Amino acid sequence: MNELERVVEGNAGRLKARLRELVEVESPSEDKAAVDRANALVESWVGDLGGKVKRHRQKAFGDVLEIRFGPARSKKARVLLLGHLDTVWPMGTLAKMPWREAEGKIFGPGVLDMKVGVVMALEAIAAVQALGMDRPVTLLLNSDEEVGSPVSRAITERVAKECAAVFVMEPAQGLAYKTARKGVGHFELKVEGVGSHAGVDFERGHSAVLEMAGLVQRVSAMTDLKRGLTVNVGVVHGGTRSNVVASECSAEVDVRIVKASDAARVEKMFYALKTADKACRLTVSGGINRPPMERKAGTIALFKQARKLAAEMGFVLDEAATGGGSDGNFTAALGVATLDGMGAVGAGAHAAHEHIVAAHVVERTALLAGMVAGV
Repeated sequence: MNELERVVEGNAGRLKARLRELVEVESPSEDKAAVDRANALVESWVGDLGGKVKRHRQKAFGDVLEIRFGPARSKKARVLLLGHLDTVWPMGTLAKMPWREAEGKIFGPGVLDMKVGVVMALEAIAAVQALGMDRPVTLLLNSDEEVGSPVSRAITERVAKECAAVFVMEPAQGLAYKTARKGVGHFELKVEGVGSHAGVDFERGHSAVLEMAGLVQRVSAMTDLKRGLTVNVGVVHGGTRSNVVASECSAEVDVRIVKASDAARVEKMFYALKTADKACRLTVSGGINRPPMERKAGTIALFKQARKLAAEMGFVLDEAATGGGSDGNFTAALGVATLDGMGAVGAGAHAAHEHIVAAHVVERTALLAGMVAGV
């Protein structure tokens, strides 16, 4: 066990206690007051570490918390630890899904995605400081990541540009760090047809549902697995009754891309769509809202450093790619070296069995601290 591991191990009780406290402050993305309560809790912990807090005030979402540690001026480059305090779980979930420990696992809403990552980040900073390692670090905690980061993206990008590296505190992929993520797009298709009585005036009608059925086939055919491009029509709404030729129909479409160069091509294909029935009108909205995190030289260099540190600590660290997006997509697209999945090991993010594996928390927090100190 190296010095960083010993320091983190010595504070493991505090880490666990804080994690429970944070999990039990419910913070769904849509509830500003709830997310701000989680902000206030984290803010109460950072004083002993000399953290300087800047709240980016928001109206529709919780405030974005920017906390800066270490000297304002240093020969060492600043590192960004990137996370979020919002969860997908609505208020009241704790009553059905309380904090629970069983068989080496800790359960609770948001425990994996990603409240444990927030607490791990603070303990990593504490360990670096305890050993006298002078390192400027920014911890940025967003309030809207689970709904696409509409207000925090610009803040994330601005802060990331000041930093030499970004460590994203999202959950691990199995035991691995994430070196690539797909980009994410959301499109909405709306068809206006001509309604009529299906029995009396059938021929006068122009069905929006029938038109949408053809469009669903056409956009689904855009999927190209060899390119890593997937198109999924996940939601369709249309019509009013079975005896009415539908005058309206809408569809929500998820798109995932591997290469940034595919973004413009996919958007062009969607906005070029036309109706087969000229009496129907199509409206297309949306686009690619998260660029892909591509596996580039800066990220590869960070991973190699992390893998070496992990080996020195006695465990094997692998890398992985994922189809899901995170705020790390934004920082990687700026050209800032970004390593993701540096939070806890677990399973069930966004699911009722969400949990972390307790045995891995100390070693991964110590590894994070080593990366903060040594990058």
